[in-house]
Amino acid sequence: MSAENQKIHAIQQEPEHKGNTFSKQRLKWIAGVAFTFFIALLGLLLALIPGFAYVGQLACAIIIAIIYRQIFGYPEALRAGVTFSSKKLLRLAIILYGLRLNINIVLSDGLGLLLRDAFVILFAILMMIWLAKVFKANTTISLLLGVGTGVCGAAAIAAVAPIIKAKDEDTAIGVGIIALMGTVFSIAYTIIRPVLPISAVDYGTWSGISLHELAHVALAAAPAGKDALAIALLAKLGRVFLLIPLCFILIYIMKSKNKSSNHSSTQIAFPWFLIGFILLSVLGTYVFGHSIPVSEGILNIIYTLTTWLLTAAMVGLGLSVSFADLRTKAMKPLIAMTVTSVVLSVFAYFIV
Repeated sequence: MSAENQKIHAIQQEPEHKGNTFSKQRLKWIAGVAFTFFIALLGLLLALIPGFAYVGQLACAIIIAIIYRQIFGYPEALRAGVTFSSKKLLRLAIILYGLRLNINIVLSDGLGLLLRDAFVILFAILMMIWLAKVFKANTTISLLLGVGTGVCGAAAIAAVAPIIKAKDEDTAIGVGIIALMGTVFSIAYTIIRPVLPISAVDYGTWSGISLHELAHVALAAAPAGKDALAIALLAKLGRVFLLIPLCFILIYIMKSKNKSSNHSSTQIAFPWFLIGFILLSVLGTYVFGHSIPVSEGILNIIYTLTTWLLTAAMVGLGLSVSFADLRTKAMKPLIAMTVTSVVLSVFAYFIV
């Protein structure tokens, strides 16, 4: 075959080669996303076992992901799909999470609670920042834990992480610690409830303004009755509502820091997913069920999908965690958060 014919043959084969490469990359991407959902499924199955039910699907899945990483290493062949889950699916989950926030209820019935919620968030973040300096703990993880403790656990950490440029492993460590501590505290609340000299409604308020995740609030408040659970969830919704202004405040602070440090190369990208979060909050509050009737069943399907997306995203983050980093970076923030959570619970008890 002449040189010219070889060139023509190579050109003819090039599109086929590119097509095969694209097809393989797409298959790896699909396999990576599927892998995160598979571990999310294992997390769900583990959470069905008595004892692990208190931990929840999300925490169980992230634990499995971290253990997998230590035994088998990071699945490099699936990196594209895993990264997609930990980045894109995470933002989609945050957007859908907005449907859980009823703005009208928070503004009309919970203004007093909203004020206390604001104090709780400010207290948790400032105390975590201060203790991070005292213990010389990892600043990023400590800030994430402060936000998670003050606002709404993993969802708040996930929303704030891209704003403060947190590494995936730091985000995963923060989510893992929040899940652990929230579970411990919610169980402790249910144990001490019978001996507390407060009414069921006040107990619900205390749970709602001090516990970490929405699930932890429900777990702690449900044994006290329907009224306690209702006020607890209302108090918690107020903290979720305050996530919106908190994110914009953090954006302003980060941009100000970059300007003062002349770090022009580290611009803070606007978290557009927050607009989606706000939009769905507005739709869920004023449109769905009013102008556009939406059944409870459909909303429950969306809530379930949100949980699965968030769990798959956390799996992606968990796969980036190494035990070496966990030992060196997590212990001091864990101690700081334990102290913060205890003091916060006492502080919240006296402002109820």
